[in-house]
Amino acid sequence: MSEPCFDVAHLGHVELLTNKFEESLNFFVNIYGLTESGRDTDSVYLRAFDDYEFHTLKLTRSDTTGVGHIGYRTSSPEALERRVKVIEEMGCGIGWVDGDLGHGQAYRFTDPDGHIFELYYDTNKYVAPPEEKSALKNIAQRFHGRGVGVRRLDHLNLLATNVEAIRDFMQQALGSRVTEQIMLDTGTLAGCWFTVNNKTYDIAYTQDHTGVKGRFHHVTYAVDQREEILRAADIFLENGVYIETGPHKHAVQGTFFLYVYEPAGNRVEVANAGARLILAPDWETVTWTEIDRKKGQAWGLKTIPSFHTHGTPPVAEGSH
Repeated sequence: MSEPCFDVAHLGHVELLTNKFEESLNFFVNIYGLTESGRDTDSVYLRAFDDYEFHTLKLTRSDTTGVGHIGYRTSSPEALERRVKVIEEMGCGIGWVDGDLGHGQAYRFTDPDGHIFELYYDTNKYVAPPEEKSALKNIAQRFHGRGVGVRRLDHLNLLATNVEAIRDFMQQALGSRVTEQIMLDTGTLAGCWFTVNNKTYDIAYTQDHTGVKGRFHHVTYAVDQREEILRAADIFLENGVYIETGPHKHAVQGTFFLYVYEPAGNRVEVANAGARLILAPDWETVTWTEIDRKKGQAWGLKTIPSFHTHGTPPVAEGSH
């Protein structure tokens, strides 16, 4: 077993692109329950009440949809330098960029499928203005109870044309560990769930059945209890939000889930992961077979076809 690497501390934020900016912003604030922490020319910075970074979702006005970039925070300035050295030796670096409202200078690079990542250490920690201050010192922001009222950023899922290449890349570039995976009868790796800390996963990659590179599957925020997801389904229903699948329980990772499309078509999940943590230093990757996956989700719900084909940006007819 190779020595675990903890240079990367946690998933920091996701930049989501939207071509229906005002509609998407209304969804994330008034229906999903995030709070605005700042804005610049083209972006609004959003956060859940128990996120302690300045923002965890950067919603950016665009002529397309999908993910702009994914940000991870390192465990120290020295750890950032170590990761940059490894990534540059891998030949996938883009270079240093200035920070934004949420953090200082960051180093950007791409995964084998073309998704853009950045690593940073210097961060602008959220300081709640008086109207957002919690009654509790250990909560970053007051709980509004607005809309779904999600608690924190949990994970994201990206689509990939070659999950095996992604597996090797994430382990080398970020020091990520594979907690669970899906292996087809052909020997093709169809999905991988990664973590850089003691969460069961912070990012997943699954096979894009369209064969198009660089697409986004979903971003997920967590709530405290399963019952909140049932309530979320009613909130989405009453607000005309398209429910793709759920509420139900995943077999892989055991997450209780609900998937919807925000107004621009980006897939968004509300989830409850329970109390699953991986504390074992010698955790062995759980492998799900093709036969396992044909059984559907944990309680038998069949995985809907759109789960393997719908991603953003959308694929033009005849391009795959």
